[in-house]
Amino acid sequence: MPAFARRCLNNAMELTIHPKDNVCVELTGTETIPVGHKKALCDIPQGADIIKYGFPIGHATEDIPKGAWVHSHNMATNLAETLTYTYEPQLTELAPAEPATFLGYPRSDGQVGIRNEIWIINTVGCVNETAVRLAREASALYGDRVDGIYTFRHPYGCSQLGEDHDNTRHILADLVHHPNAAGVLVLSLGCENNTPASFRTLVGSVDPERVRFLTTQEVDDEIEAGLKILDELTFKASQDKRQPFPASRLVIGLKCGGSDGFSGITANPLIGQVSDLLAAQGGTTVLTEVPEMFGAETILMSHCKDAGTFQKTVSLINDFKEYFTSHGQVVYENPSPGNKAGGITTLEEKSLGCTQKGGRGTVQDVLRYGARVQTPGLNLLQGPGNDIVACTALASAGCHLILFSTGRGTPLGGPVPTIKVATNTALAKRKPNWIDYNAGTLLEDPDMGKAGSDFFRYILEVASGRATCNEKNGYREIAIWKDGVTL
Repeated sequence: MPAFARRCLNNAMELTIHPKDNVCVELTGTETIPVGHKKALCDIPQGADIIKYGFPIGHATEDIPKGAWVHSHNMATNLAETLTYTYEPQLTELAPAEPATFLGYPRSDGQVGIRNEIWIINTVGCVNETAVRLAREASALYGDRVDGIYTFRHPYGCSQLGEDHDNTRHILADLVHHPNAAGVLVLSLGCENNTPASFRTLVGSVDPERVRFLTTQEVDDEIEAGLKILDELTFKASQDKRQPFPASRLVIGLKCGGSDGFSGITANPLIGQVSDLLAAQGGTTVLTEVPEMFGAETILMSHCKDAGTFQKTVSLINDFKEYFTSHGQVVYENPSPGNKAGGITTLEEKSLGCTQKGGRGTVQDVLRYGARVQTPGLNLLQGPGNDIVACTALASAGCHLILFSTGRGTPLGGPVPTIKVATNTALAKRKPNWIDYNAGTLLEDPDMGKAGSDFFRYILEVASGRATCNEKNGYREIAIWKDGVTL
């Protein structure tokens, strides 16, 4: 568990997370309280705070007797709109870690990749199916030379205005530079708003043997021309070999989706343990899903390295709240129906579980959407909670892989290896084709230190080439954040 929580089993049926809590979590469920849901540890009067993880997660909307089920029918959020915050640092110095290594691919720009793939990046959605056909035919011809040839459908690159257009261009340009891509074919139509010339300027300096550009309106047969380029790219990439690198070179994204009542008890704290281990190695982790920081943001703010980073975090939170209210939406329109069915009642409760993925590490930087990581350690990234949008943002920021906790289960995968971490053993057993790692064992053996070390070793294996379920299933997709007019 994280530093602010202490794990204590009352009996085989329930779990109290923190000594200040006035609710516990049902481990096996009863006739009246489902698995993963909350039970009152004492009488809670109407209007009093419900305490979990040692923090308020809402208030009682009626008198709640000891032993009663606590959920949406008798509690509600405390969240409000934008707030004023004070910088009150509580920084933790992480213990030095024994150096670890993984086997990666050196890139000519100084980056390190954990996969040796060829990516086809479309400047506009009009060439989606051309790219799909090229990836399919090139895989049949040259696929054995590399770890795979992939493209990522999206509907944008034209008919967008302002920030939406800029976001699309920056996300796609970031993917061109991703170190898991040994070679990239940038595929354009020719008449889109995201013009081939302007996009090439945005992409900037590249290795011409690794990044090639093709405008389909300018050639007679785009399939023939594209396959010729992919032949050359795969041949060049086939000469790349894995070699040892320190774990400090890894950049790992932190994500959760389909959360349940155990997310903040098992999988998210486990991911937080790994985030701390990697930070102690000098590596980098990235936490996004800003709406799922609401209610727990003061914890992240207290972990900011200095007043400047604190102010950037305040802006990150309040700007996202204003994004909600500018569209006539309340800031607490979350959790999802699946979250609620799994035992999460309010956004504060969800956030207090979600933010544990960041561990105890110091927040080193705050990134805008579409920006790339520059600073080792824990980074916060602007982005929504939507699973595919968030995974895309993490990949475009430069994450080699994503740690994705889930209590309900999901098959999706981002452009990079997406390690699904089950919060409970039942899910891990039922969906082995989705789940890569089971954190549910922490409910039986709560040794978080050992679990974190074991999970970190597994992550190094994935970085060295071990395939994740999303890779085995061929599940890779992107989605780009949109907030404006489409022409």
